[in-house]
Amino acid sequence: MSETQLLSEVVDHIGLLTLNRPDVMNAFTDTMRERLVSQLEQFSTNPDVRCVVITGAGKAFCAGGDIASMAQLQDNGSTDVVEQRMVLGSQVVQLLRRMPQPVIAAVNGAAAGAGANLALSCDFRLGSDQALFAESFVRIGLVPDWGGFFFLSRLVGTAKAMELMMTGDRIKAEDALRLGLLNHVYPADSFREETLSFARKLAAGPAETLARIKEGVYLGATASLEQALAYEYRTQKAVFLSDDAREGMRAFLDKRPPEFGRESDK
Repeated sequence: MSETQLLSEVVDHIGLLTLNRPDVMNAFTDTMRERLVSQLEQFSTNPDVRCVVITGAGKAFCAGGDIASMAQLQDNGSTDVVEQRMVLGSQVVQLLRRMPQPVIAAVNGAAAGAGANLALSCDFRLGSDQALFAESFVRIGLVPDWGGFFFLSRLVGTAKAMELMMTGDRIKAEDALRLGLLNHVYPADSFREETLSFARKLAAGPAETLARIKEGVYLGATASLEQALAYEYRTQKAVFLSDDAREGMRAFLDKRPPEFGRESDK
């Protein structure tokens, strides 16, 4: 059964990961955390995977940690397992930032606690009109983890992050879009296809260039102007003579759509 808690497939160069415990809103088990690390590591080094999508089965994205399991750990009076889970969560969010492919969180429903912060740690967040976010840790007396302090503060600013974390209030899809937690919101009945269409657009792009853009955007968020310019200088030189850059320019001059990645497909 544990193998079915995280479903994995590759379709049209898109690595699809589905959290699959719909009866408990896809709340994490230790096995799910471990498999998420393993699958992301595999995707990160697979040249056939040019974009990654993470979503949830059923009506929720992810409710975060399994509270019944956490309550049992409290009864045992030990934090050892909690520490192990924190390490795995840290590994997931660092992998998402480090892997070269763009990563999309397809937030099909509720994203709460660690589930919300898993979504925030992805490069893009697409939401159905049924999506909602909640930094719900405070409601059970805990502080945010899975990088929540880092990601939420950067996305919405410190004052709003403070409010969301201290109140645990739910944020509906339209408000999440306004705050910048979501890139786009789509109707629930067309959400999967809209998400795959967005992912296919990224997967059809020049993989190495997209990897450098991802790296550059995150560098630019904290770097000085001089550091950003230095990154642009060395990176533009590195990609200028690449197969994809040659194809992109030839396609532009020929007035046709580019076909990136043809060499890696052979």
